[in-house]
Amino acid sequence: MALTAGIVGLPNVGKSTLFNAITQAGAESANYPFCTIDPNVGIVEVPDQRLNSLTDLVKPKKTVPTAFEFTDIAGIVKGASKGEGLGNQFLSHIRQVDAICHVVRCFNDDNITHVSGTVDPISDIETINLELILADLETVSKRLQRVEKLARQKDKEALVEYDILSKLNEAFENEKPARSIDFSTEQQKFVKGLHLLTQKPILYVANVGEDELLEADQNPNVLKVRAFAQEENAEVIIISAKVESEIAELEGEEKEMFLEELGIAESGLDQLIKATYQLLGLATYFTAGEQEVRAWTFKKGIKAPQAAGIIHTDFERGFIRAETVSYDDLVDAKSMVAAKERGKVRLEGKEYMVKDGDVIHFRFNV
Repeated sequence: MALTAGIVGLPNVGKSTLFNAITQAGAESANYPFCTIDPNVGIVEVPDQRLNSLTDLVKPKKTVPTAFEFTDIAGIVKGASKGEGLGNQFLSHIRQVDAICHVVRCFNDDNITHVSGTVDPISDIETINLELILADLETVSKRLQRVEKLARQKDKEALVEYDILSKLNEAFENEKPARSIDFSTEQQKFVKGLHLLTQKPILYVANVGEDELLEADQNPNVLKVRAFAQEENAEVIIISAKVESEIAELEGEEKEMFLEELGIAESGLDQLIKATYQLLGLATYFTAGEQEVRAWTFKKGIKAPQAAGIIHTDFERGFIRAETVSYDDLVDAKSMVAAKERGKVRLEGKEYMVKDGDVIHFRFNV
């Protein structure tokens, strides 16, 4: 899948530290704004225990997890929409991603400079949101001016477009993002074509100090971020970028022992990757055979032929049917043969909507 999530935030909130931990890509991290001028792109594996269970069951020659992209985007500052800092360069990088992970600083550290001089997570969120809104307002205002004349002439398409643009314009003037407006399915198609920054789904990442991780629920800054996100129906993930950078250097038993010492079952990064995967509207199906057990990423809502096409275009072109069993049914049966005997394996046609956790063998002919 070509979908990607962008990591954004003010300078010095922990974006690059977090990105390094996610991808171990070594993006430059320094205590000054704009150290990450060009966006860094990293491929991350999606943690999925189901893949491990299928591997134990099938015992293939190799196992291949699914993955997607994170992009680390340099820090935005107040006035970015007017070219302040590195301004429109950053905004253009955000425009290219499909979802936003907004890192918010929720820790105090006198050794790490805050761009505005004080730690205030809501002010930080509002600063970035406003810059994105102002950039979208400029886009919509220009288009609205072009459409208005045709709308006055009662052009049907122009009238529809004018109504949508007017709603967006009003929302932006009231400092509300595009995703806060309810549009019909048809209207959504038009809005999607505008490529608005504030239409992208968002996830807030509260970055706390390493000694605050287990008591994050008592952190007043975290509580503020959660309250803000709740109003937007957005999710909040709590991480300590510093801790995650330490975890990223460990593997296997060392990693498990470190997590146990911290008193957490799953790293913040694994939680973040899973949450972002969901935010992008992605799901996973599996193929399982002696040669390979593999996880495949698909966009929720696609049908079997399109899912087959993710493996190879020939699979979609010559699609006949999909031999399908749910992950739970296969694991419960302990083998594909036993699952068939129980009647759990189905033959699905071209209209079948693939579900998360499906284990599929595609039949095709070209």
